Amino acid sequence: MNRFVITLFTLLAFFIRTNPGYAQLKVLTQAAPAAGGFSATRLARLDSGMSDWVKKNWVNGSVALIARHGKIVYYKAYGYNDADTKAPLDKTGIFRIASQTKAITTVAVMMLWEEGKFALDDPVSKFIPSFAHEKVLDSFNARDTTYTTVPAKRPVTIRDLLTHTSGIGYPAIGTAEENAIYAKNQVTGGVGVKDQTLSDAMTRLGSLPLFFQPGEKWMYGLNMDVLGYLVEKWSGMTLEDFFTRKIFKPLGMKDTYFNLPKEKGSRLVNFFDQDSTGVIKKQDKTFSGLLDMNFPLQKTGYFSGGGGLCSTIYDYAIFLQMLLNGGEYNGVRLLSHNTVRLMTINQIGDLSPNIGENASSNKFGFGFFIISENGSRLTPSQAGTYSWGGVFSTSYFVDPKEDMIVLLYQQMWGPHIGEADRTFKPLVYQAIND
Repeated sequence: MNRFVITLFTLLAFFIRTNPGYAQLKVLTQAAPAAGGFSATRLARLDSGMSDWVKKNWVNGSVALIARHGKIVYYKAYGYNDADTKAPLDKTGIFRIASQTKAITTVAVMMLWEEGKFALDDPVSKFIPSFAHEKVLDSFNARDTTYTTVPAKRPVTIRDLLTHTSGIGYPAIGTAEENAIYAKNQVTGGVGVKDQTLSDAMTRLGSLPLFFQPGEKWMYGLNMDVLGYLVEKWSGMTLEDFFTRKIFKPLGMKDTYFNLPKEKGSRLVNFFDQDSTGVIKKQDKTFSGLLDMNFPLQKTGYFSGGGGLCSTIYDYAIFLQMLLNGGEYNGVRLLSHNTVRLMTINQIGDLSPNIGENASSNKFGFGFFIISENGSRLTPSQAGTYSWGGVFSTSYFVDPKEDMIVLLYQQMWGPHIGEADRTFKPLVYQAIND
């Protein structure tokens, strides 16, 4: 009997070790690289890489965080936050995370789905009447921005919004037709918006043409702003209140905000751009001077579910660990593991996303870019890895098979950002040592 019990426990221990999701759900703790299955010697190559990016004048600075099996094995900053004084970039700095807001909006949506507030295939018009009887753009006259439309073959659904297959475009960063029609109707990207309400903007959006038939293409659009407004309608709270009360406080995310408190303003990381001569300069405004980069400190009531948040790399790591844990963190469950499964598998069938790493070979879930079996041949990331990022050069990925979350935060634009990103991922994976 004793031998049988010993054998049983040995097999159970082996099963748990080889199936990390079955083990006790993990809370992030800092540890030596070996505790997360990393080689300290090989991980030092990432130190050299991040330092070299600054020396080569690719970036002003970067912050990176790697956690595997719940162990933070890397959490460092390199470079500076002030070009004149060379004040160092602080790893606890608060970054404008832009489209990384989308994953948090997706979680909010799915929490309310679990409460029975809607069905995934409900038409959006059930909740926002202006989306009834949608039209699809047929022809566009660039001279006077007039256009013709044809009827949509079917209504836009909540599922379409979650997968960016609705036909909704993206103001300012979309096609010429998208940009012109949205600008004429005062529909914006949602960040730094003044003198508008979210409800008015999303109601206006519903009356404007779609740019393709719902479900027939994948195109990055303002879908998450619509979903953010729906979260407000379904919950009876502002999106800011929902995020704070239902996600940030329960998870212990202490530095994530739409409206950054003044007492934390000194931690807002500076934004930089690289000019044609290669000089990296601090920028107070972007998008041709239309966006004040101090927007997190400028009180707003317009909560963009697609891009309005600022946060630290550590706070967002907590959020990602919750997803990797199957919807639970530190005793707080936000989602069931099957809901997380839905969010992080192919939800677009034979369609392909048109942006992202090796896009045509990969897929999209609910709010996440997904590495497919076919796409995994092009990257060290395993199939099932999900990711996204923000326009101000923040990014993350979660590799469930490696039980690992990885984040890289910068706050600048320039021709070498892509080069830094491409060298980053191999430096992470080559250091895994188990």
